[in-house]
Amino acid sequence: MRAIGVIDYGMGNLHSLGKALERVCSATRVEVSYDPEVLMKCDRIVLPGVGGVKACMNELRRLELNEMVREAARTKPLMGICLGMQVMLDHSEENGGVDALGIISGQVRRFPDPPPADPADGPRLKVPHMGWNRVRQSMPTHPMWKNVPDNSWFYFVHSYYVALALPSDRMGEAEYMQPFTAALAHENIVAFQFHPEKSQATGIQLLTNFVDWSP
Repeated sequence: MRAIGVIDYGMGNLHSLGKALERVCSATRVEVSYDPEVLMKCDRIVLPGVGGVKACMNELRRLELNEMVREAARTKPLMGICLGMQVMLDHSEENGGVDALGIISGQVRRFPDPPPADPADGPRLKVPHMGWNRVRQSMPTHPMWKNVPDNSWFYFVHSYYVALALPSDRMGEAEYMQPFTAALAHENIVAFQFHPEKSQATGIQLLTNFVDWSP
C-alpha cells in the first residue's frame, strides 16, 4: 500500500491536515511521524507548519529531520504548506535573520507595515494577512492545478511571504498590499503559502492532485 508521510515536528496543524489527506487517500496510508526512517519509506512527503522559521529549523535539527527533508526534496514528491513552504527557502528576515533549508532559492520577507487608514479606502489592512484571498495561476498547466479554477479562493494566515530568486518557480500569485508568491513548483517540489486543508473544496482538490502527482 502506498503511503504519504506527514512530518510531525510539533509546529503543524496536523489534525485537520491528516483528516483532509485521509479523505482523499483511500488507497494510500497517511503516516504522521517524526522518525526520519519511517518518513523516508513513504512514497511522498508533506512538510506542514505554523509559526516562525527559526523555531522550525531548531526543531527539524533537534529531531534530525532537516537532512531527511533535503533528501526527500531530491528523491520524491514533496509538498510544503505555509511555514513548510517558507522553510524551504534560503533565508528568512525574522529574528534578525535566520538560515533555512536552502532547497529553493529565495528569501522570506515580512510584509511592510500598512499605511495609516484612509476612511475613503475602506478597512485598514493588517499584518498578519489572515483570511481568504484569490490565487492567480502562474503555471496554469501544472498538474497541481487540475480541476482548480484560476483565481480560486484559498485561506491564508501569515506575516511573512516568499520572495523567489527565480520567477520561473512561481506557480501561483496573490496580492495583499503587494503581489506575493502564493504557490511554488520546482521539479518534484510544490509548496503553498495558504492552507489547502482549510480551503474547502478547492483545497481538497489540491491535496488530491498531490496524491496523484507523478513528477
